[in-house]
Amino acid sequence: MDLSTSSPVADLASTLRRRNEGPVAVLTLCDAKRRNALSLATIAALHVALDDIAADAGIRAVVIEAEGPAFSAGHDLKELTAHRGDDDGGRAYFTKTFGNCAAMMQAITALPQPVIAAVEGVATAAGCQLVAACDLAVAGEDAQFATPGVNIGLFCSTPMVALSRNVPRKHAMELLLTGELTGAQEAARIGLVNRVVARGQALAGALDFGRKIAAKPASTVSLGKRAFVRQLEMPLAEAYAFTTRVIVENMLHPDAAEGICAFIEKRAPNWGKP
Repeated sequence: MDLSTSSPVADLASTLRRRNEGPVAVLTLCDAKRRNALSLATIAALHVALDDIAADAGIRAVVIEAEGPAFSAGHDLKELTAHRGDDDGGRAYFTKTFGNCAAMMQAITALPQPVIAAVEGVATAAGCQLVAACDLAVAGEDAQFATPGVNIGLFCSTPMVALSRNVPRKHAMELLLTGELTGAQEAARIGLVNRVVARGQALAGALDFGRKIAAKPASTVSLGKRAFVRQLEMPLAEAYAFTTRVIVENMLHPDAAEGICAFIEKRAPNWGKP
């Protein structure tokens, strides 16, 4: 599958761009001056982009990258603080911001296509949450991760949701309680990222994942991602009952029939459309 040509770049907002590398959509956070903060506008732009991609059968994988020295520094604290003077002390604005961000993170999980973070620089607070919310992550060797809210009196409660579903409990608690920066190699050791690559090569590594995923049948990848997420929250017996139903339906799908026949006949499969 040829990913050598890119589609034109689309400006989704002043802080986000999209381009397609063949069947891989690349979303670029481009608010380097504000360290790619997840402002309300950026959160909305990401959510719109994800909704568009979900409906695009030509896209098989998504990469989220960023320009500048930070992948994302998390929520825009200046934007949030500006609303403390509201009649309600900012409650409505805070609720909207954190709620919209939670909905956007869940849209990543619900997306039919796998999402891969390409991390260079620092990913902190909700920026670390964005990495954890992605299905896969590739980090440059100088990348750093933190949930530093505790240092300023604001525990990273919403980032905790994605973080605690990616790394073991005690490692998650260490990040949340200390607020300290964690390097790329340690992030890989505890399972926050999949691979560590040379500085500046995170995008290339993420696109490599994307190419491999794009070569698989889209129906199978989508079914598998959806089932993976659902079974995680189930008791063991319920998870086996659920995945038994899933694999039976998968076996009945034309892509599985074609793939198995191709394997038996020692030929390349001819996948159908998603």
